[in-house]
Amino acid sequence: MTEAQRPLSEDISYRQRRYLIMMGVRVACFGLALVMFVTGAGWLTAFPAVGAIIIPYFAVIFANGGREPTSNTGFRAYEPRLPARRSPAERAAPQEGPGRPDGMPSAPPSPGSFTDS
Repeated sequence: MTEAQRPLSEDISYRQRRYLIMMGVRVACFGLALVMFVTGAGWLTAFPAVGAIIIPYFAVIFANGGREPTSNTGFRAYEPRLPARRSPAERAAPQEGPGRPDGMPSAPPSPGSFTDS
């Protein structure tokens, strides 16, 4: 399986098919509401009537929504590669010994002192 998106023509035909199915359900809801109203079903007629009213909104939103996402993983958070941080206690306390772990001297030499190299 590749990471490439579906062709645009395939995506458009999928959205058209979904729109037509939803509008077919709307027509069925409208017909059912009409039949229920004529037969005297009372307030139960409201259910298919509401469906016939709100389905076109969702059909248009889904049809014009754009291309479907291809990845199932979603967005990945940005994870920068930074060096490990030192705690404030490590930064404040001078280290004893010949030098720090990074190879730098622990304290600068005092003026006038000589070191053996």
